[in-house]
Amino acid sequence: MFKKLISEIDHFKSQTHNFRILIFTNLVYALVLPVIDIFVAAYIMRNSNDTSKVVIYQLAIYTGIPLTFLLNGFLLKHFNIKKLYSIGMMLSGVSMIIMMSLKTLDLLGIGIAGITMGLSFGLYWSNRDYLALSITNDNNRNYYYGLETFIYTIIAIAIPATIGWFIQSKTGEDQKHQAYVIITAVVFLITIIASIVCYRGKFENPTQKKYIFFKFHPLWYKLLSLATFKGLAQGFLVTAPAMLIFKILGEEGALGQAQSIGAILAAIIIYFIGRFSKPSDRIKTFSVGLILFALGACLNGILFDKMGVIIFLLLLLIAKPLMDLAYFPIQLKVIDVVSKIEKRGEFAYILNHEAGLYIGRLLGAGTFLTLYYAVSEDFALRYAIGIIALLQLCSIFISKKIIKQGIELSPDENTETKILDEVMVNQL
Repeated sequence: MFKKLISEIDHFKSQTHNFRILIFTNLVYALVLPVIDIFVAAYIMRNSNDTSKVVIYQLAIYTGIPLTFLLNGFLLKHFNIKKLYSIGMMLSGVSMIIMMSLKTLDLLGIGIAGITMGLSFGLYWSNRDYLALSITNDNNRNYYYGLETFIYTIIAIAIPATIGWFIQSKTGEDQKHQAYVIITAVVFLITIIASIVCYRGKFENPTQKKYIFFKFHPLWYKLLSLATFKGLAQGFLVTAPAMLIFKILGEEGALGQAQSIGAILAAIIIYFIGRFSKPSDRIKTFSVGLILFALGACLNGILFDKMGVIIFLLLLLIAKPLMDLAYFPIQLKVIDVVSKIEKRGEFAYILNHEAGLYIGRLLGAGTFLTLYYAVSEDFALRYAIGIIALLQLCSIFISKKIIKQGIELSPDENTETKILDEVMVNQL
């Protein structure tokens, strides 16, 4: 066992300096992600008891993200990528400060906090995606995303439980609000530390300056359709746990405990899948994640009680990292292929990819809000997730076509890998 652990550490050390620094940066920043993902939504629910405000907050975030992706392309011409990456991380703390300073949670205040968080995510994800693309290749991307997901999952065990216990240890609304203020201060401190770590990397800006295009290779449009399906469920994957737990399970203490159940097992599974799987295994990994998500969402819709919520959360803990583990390498591989064909910089595709995600997010959040206002809150919570999860199953067939076409368009790839990929595609 000890030898195995040493072997894994040696494997990590064998990666490049920038690979390790990016992992360490994301490790530190990962400490604040559960706070942003879950407890901001929980804070809105606690102070308004209105799920539509949570969804509107998410819509504001998802509006800020593509705008910042666009802005980031311009900023990269003038500023070092490390600086922009660091600002993105610190803006998440600023957004939480805005949220905590609101005396009443009106739509304007929620919108400003959401847009600020969108600016943060836009700077963070656009630069993170580019750095991940530039420091990895198709052979070590499964490992990169497996390791990163492992870290996120382990941290997602401790942070929600700790914060849930901290908030529940306070009595009265004033003390609970004070607890959220303290959490916000800690988040801001952590983002500063993450920025310091980031500056140890030798990251370089994209070389090609033009990043806006309106016509692309047909393979790229297939990936955009896949991105739309991914975006369709994204908003719910972030906010659905908080909304369901507040409505059905209880308060933040239950939230932290429920999120922690099964997470250790999920983290270990994801790490080893990422460590030892091949590029040819991505469709299998993606399919399992999508099916588990659909199963959990449908069971939640059928039962719509405590048991249904717990089953959904348990399956989501495994399904979400599996989907991400397969999706990101597929996305980066398509960028590798298409950017060579069209002789364009990679950042142009990272920016355009966000448009596909945004359309999906609008459709997903719109589905929830339509059911919320046209029928009822319970109906929206019960069925919107299931509808979207079932629609997302189409991603299996789209990803299969993408990989097959990617193989046909990349004649310089390693022959053995191509044969394995072709065998896998033909089996499905």
